[in-house]
Amino acid sequence: MIMVSRIASSAGQSEISLHSTRIEILRKKIDNEDYLYEAIQRLALILSNEILDIPHGGTYERQRKGRQ
Repeated sequence: MIMVSRIASSAGQSEISLHSTRIEILRKKIDNEDYLYEAIQRLALILSNEILDIPHGGTYERQRKGRQ
């Protein structure tokens, strides 16, 4: 029984380590102005499309369908 808890504990530690690594990668990306600009633009596009009830393909897809 002690081994099981050690295995679970070790799995939990590696999960925490992976989470910490992902956070560090994101912090480095956020320090990059180009990445931050692209991320903000993408979020704005996604939110705008949801508000306007535009399908996942975006406005380009809707415009193409209208012209056909």
